[in-house]
Amino acid sequence: MTAYIIRRLLATIPVMIVVALFVFFLLHLTPGDPAAVIAGDDATPTEIEGVRRKLGLDRPVWEQFGIYVWGLLNGDLGTSIFSNLPVTTLVAQRLEPSLVLALSTLLVAVVFAIPMGVVAAWKARTAVDRIVMGFSVIGFAVPVFLVGYLLIYVFAIELRWLPVQGYRPLSQGIDQTARSIVLPAFALGMVYMALIARITRASMLEVLSEDYIRTAHAKGVATRSVLLRHALKNAAVPIVTVIGIGLALLISGVVITETVFNIPGLGRLTVDAILKRDYPIIQGLIILFAGVKVMVNLMIDISYTFFDPRIRY
Repeated sequence: MTAYIIRRLLATIPVMIVVALFVFFLLHLTPGDPAAVIAGDDATPTEIEGVRRKLGLDRPVWEQFGIYVWGLLNGDLGTSIFSNLPVTTLVAQRLEPSLVLALSTLLVAVVFAIPMGVVAAWKARTAVDRIVMGFSVIGFAVPVFLVGYLLIYVFAIELRWLPVQGYRPLSQGIDQTARSIVLPAFALGMVYMALIARITRASMLEVLSEDYIRTAHAKGVATRSVLLRHALKNAAVPIVTVIGIGLALLISGVVITETVFNIPGLGRLTVDAILKRDYPIIQGLIILFAGVKVMVNLMIDISYTFFDPRIRY
């Protein structure tokens, strides 16, 4: 198992190298002069040259890349053009809301979706199955921002149970944070929930048709034990895989959700940086999101060995 983990760790290195190359050349492949775009239409040649020096664009490309990689290895994601603050500082200021939203969404999706998929497979081709699959289709079809606005209208404006927008930090109390994050978590979790529920159902249907499941039923094993101890564990590899794949949906959905609910997280920081063309922030966030994605996939690959020991070999 140790050799398997080492191989998976080594496999992440070329992935991050490719990402770093892409992020670095993102600035250089942008149409036009990035310094002129950042400086604005009314900028003088002197101001444009100042921006170019600030970004290091007046140096040879190989030197720029060396400085960029050295900064990444030392945890330096660059400095914002407009605020003059390190990107790591800006990320640290916005990390808590995005982290709480992502974990809450993941919790909501997994807690609801896996039981829905298991029940749909158990009651296949019945009304329960059709209701769950209908929910999955709706979850995929309806955009996140529309779900968010509907939840705001019903639970915040009409019923007045929850705040309309904003985020309360954990320092103000877990109850206040939960009240401010529950609507965004459910809005973002709808798509994630639909994806996990569909894959859980498909994987469970395949496992429930196996001989050892019929043998367990013939021996009189309780239905709950058959579903959870025998079937779900053996169907877990595809489910865990789709949870990792869904992280990409989660990262992109955070940008939209934080904008709809006015949450000052990394999603809002991304939108603001794109609108201002603050390239160091954009590059730093791409590296950060890619690193998170790679690490989650690594943890999922390692988790396979606990569900199916044959993968270790």
